[in-house]
Amino acid sequence: MATALISVLSPDPVPDAESLTDWLRGEPALAGRVRPTGGAPAEGHLGVPLDTVSVLLGAGGPLTVLASCLRAWITQPRRSDVKLAIRREDGPAIEIDARRVDSGELAELLRQVLDGQQDPRA
Repeated sequence: MATALISVLSPDPVPDAESLTDWLRGEPALAGRVRPTGGAPAEGHLGVPLDTVSVLLGAGGPLTVLASCLRAWITQPRRSDVKLAIRREDGPAIEIDARRVDSGELAELLRQVLDGQQDPRA
């Protein structure tokens, strides 16, 4: 089973990641699959900011639901300065910019990146 790691790139990444986590947890098809995470602690720090959301994906439906939820969350007017970096645990990332999100392309980009393929835009 693949895990999608979604990093929030914004002026306030921790509250935005919390908002995204809550948004995704509100989707019944993703119940029990969403948790906040962070990277490795920086030198001299005891912990990490929880600015990344992990979503456990199975076959079929969750990927489509995730794409739909991300599109709805990122296209809200107050999110115009947000970017999301989305990747598998062991793969390359794609960046989605709220100002340039193409809702028709989002699901396919996610599918390609989370299936272990290279970023189709590279």
